[in-house]
Amino acid sequence: MSEREDFVETLDKHRELLRRTVRDLTDAQAAERTTASELCLGGLIKHVAAVEARWARFMTGGAEAMRAGGEDPGRAGGAEAWADQFRMAEGETLAGLLAEYERVARGTDELVRTAPNLDLAHPLPPAPWFEPGATWSLRRVLLHIVAETAQHAGHADIIRESLDGAKSMG
Repeated sequence: MSEREDFVETLDKHRELLRRTVRDLTDAQAAERTTASELCLGGLIKHVAAVEARWARFMTGGAEAMRAGGEDPGRAGGAEAWADQFRMAEGETLAGLLAEYERVARGTDELVRTAPNLDLAHPLPPAPWFEPGATWSLRRVLLHIVAETAQHAGHADIIRESLDGAKSMG
């Protein structure tokens, strides 16, 4: 198997673990907070899809493209807007969030398969959590997307177990 197919397969594995945490839930259950955290299952799906979409734009066009999607609430609206990306908003459905996540995932998978060179690198956007002047290759971005997805799949598993005792990973 090629390195690119390894990335796609690994991403798909962690995406499936995340999706499994919302299996058979109602919209109300997906929106429910079950821990001290602001996180809910639908909000995690929403957040992971938005983060993956931003990093995919970075892969094709750098930091400027990353900001072009308009769904970076951390920059646009402060703490409340940042927290909103982890919640289901009025009118959002779990099915809709999952459909958007699937659309984003398929786009990322296609990008992984067709990018001319995974060594291509772009400067990171200015942020306190990035070293000034640092660049990330497409390969490094993919590793970050895998880590982000896996981390949030673990969060989702805890939230689901708190909701109704179901476990997606154990």
